[in-house]
Amino acid sequence: MSTVAQVKTAIASSLGAITGLRTYNRQPDQVNVPMAFPSLRSIEYHGAMGNGMVTHNYDITVIVGRAAERSAETLLDSYLSFGSGSVRWALESDRTLGGTVDTSIVESAGNIQTIDANDTTYLTVDFRFVAQVRG
Repeated sequence: MSTVAQVKTAIASSLGAITGLRTYNRQPDQVNVPMAFPSLRSIEYHGAMGNGMVTHNYDITVIVGRAAERSAETLLDSYLSFGSGSVRWALESDRTLGGTVDTSIVESAGNIQTIDANDTTYLTVDFRFVAQVRG
């Protein structure tokens, strides 16, 4: 069974397929856009008989700069679409994340908002990501 740290590292690695997107396996101390990182939301144990499947639920946060609103939204739109360069494409091209999990899926995207950090305004979106690992 893969650990939470291994799954988060595999998520970041898969997202690395998106050209220009900086990826991290945890929330970094500094904002360096465009960037993405997973955060564990919950774990559900005993998905089947015995130890069964363990379901990992993550929020993957993508942050883009908002110096120019139009270019920020265009970049965010490309991450939200399906096709080369999107978050869904990067994660679902190999649903095992290189053999780290048994299966995974991007369930949804939402919570688009503006945030302020380091005296700068950014645009963010969260992707709901579910991975299942045998217990």
